[in-house]
Amino acid sequence: MSVATTRPPVVPVRPQPGRLRKAVSDGLVLTKRNLVHNVREPIEPLLALMVPIMLVLLFGYAFGEAMSVPGNGNYREFLIAGIFVMVLSYGTASTAQGVARDTDKAVFGRFRSMPMAPSALLVGRALSDMLRAIPEMLLVGVVGLLIGWRWHSDLGDVLTAFGLLLLLRLTLIWVGMLLGMAVPAEAVTAIVYPLMMPLTFISSTFVAPSMMPSWLGAIAEWNPLSSVVNAIRDLFGNPGVGGDSWIAQNYMLMAVVWPLILLVLSVPLAVRRLKRITI
Repeated sequence: MSVATTRPPVVPVRPQPGRLRKAVSDGLVLTKRNLVHNVREPIEPLLALMVPIMLVLLFGYAFGEAMSVPGNGNYREFLIAGIFVMVLSYGTASTAQGVARDTDKAVFGRFRSMPMAPSALLVGRALSDMLRAIPEMLLVGVVGLLIGWRWHSDLGDVLTAFGLLLLLRLTLIWVGMLLGMAVPAEAVTAIVYPLMMPLTFISSTFVAPSMMPSWLGAIAEWNPLSSVVNAIRDLFGNPGVGGDSWIAQNYMLMAVVWPLILLVLSVPLAVRRLKRITI
């Protein structure tokens, strides 16, 4: 007598997505989460969009007649490249605040306890803040056009200028994430803004370093933001600052080198800090 045996049904095993695919998917999920947070709490993004308008109007109209440009160029055209860089630089504060808030509320720790790619925590924040930078740049450009700013170069140079701006923004996002994980949320604003103000003002953003005292002008020339501002002015065909020093003559090269150096330094430090706070 034979006993019939029943075999359990064969359940097909779904292949697990590759690491890269999962990292991209998880990063996009957290990018959406950060963007939704901006929509639900719009005060900070709206203030960030108002800053370009106030800066352009203040320096373009209130101070414009008192400012001079090497070669008697148009100051408003001289100004806009600096405003582009200044607005994107100040975005470091919002990045740091967002990361510090998530750190203080142990959001990163809860996310790490889920089956998600660890890289998504930082990649999602970086991508969402890069997307935020696009309307900020568009607003600066529109306001600049309204007050008389124009570019005088071909489309390739204009796109290269915006590419340099996005590279700078990406670099400052990683610096902001590092600061946000290292500084308590209530102290971020008190640290980041005092840090960014001298970097933006002691540069070629508003005046040429040659018009500053010699020692201050040398600092302004070697400020990484000055190289980016000078390169963007050149690519837009707007009035520049001139200068005979090595850094003043090689601003196009340094507009790429400075951000890459900061990326090489900040990315590993940010990743290491994330591991420490989520273990």
